[in-house]
Amino acid sequence: MSAVKNIVLVHGGFVDGSGWQSVHRLLTQDGFNVSVVQNPTVSLVDDVAVTQRALDALDGPAVLVGHSYGGAVITEAGRHDGVAALVYIAAFAPDKDESVGTLVADPAPGAPVPPILPPVDGFLFLDRDKFAASFAGDLPAEDAAFLADAQVPWGLDALNGPITEPAWRAKPSWYLVATDDHMIPPPVQHQMAERAGATVAEAAGSHAVYVSQPQAVADLIKRAAGR
Repeated sequence: MSAVKNIVLVHGGFVDGSGWQSVHRLLTQDGFNVSVVQNPTVSLVDDVAVTQRALDALDGPAVLVGHSYGGAVITEAGRHDGVAALVYIAAFAPDKDESVGTLVADPAPGAPVPPILPPVDGFLFLDRDKFAASFAGDLPAEDAAFLADAQVPWGLDALNGPITEPAWRAKPSWYLVATDDHMIPPPVQHQMAERAGATVAEAAGSHAVYVSQPQAVADLIKRAAGR
């Protein structure tokens, strides 16, 4: 594959696209054209449509990158003809007919359980007081508190949206495992990456590894882009 210059970054549940700022800076400094998708996180179908519109606007192929729930989005949206490769950053990589909801329904004994509050009007939030420990344990306390206060409501239709056909079956993929993730256990990340046939790298980081370890994230994206 010849080098790809377009990168599309997709955020996960509970957060918006601003967490990609440092990764964006590193990639643009290296000459990449970087787009950040602002998913409404109301439903998977809508988030896939938003992502595909971002891909439609590009001139040339792109590497599609997803964090957390964003992995489900790129798994579905990645079948777009403009996607050359997929990159999962501590992300869900569902198979056909799976959703994030089905992947988290039966956690392994002893695995950390994310502090998701009961849904209100069809939307989910993380317990603010437990946000830092579960999502962003390696960020400065002020930064983790800001993420907790700036949470985006995550719709049940996004959580439970099933994949029709996973793009990783047809597109090359890369996966960055966050080794201190308390939202998606690292062994589960490895299992999904192996199932997807992804090239795997690891970084010492929390679920917010894309914020705390932007260089490791950017380096893997550049590998996927053929740099």
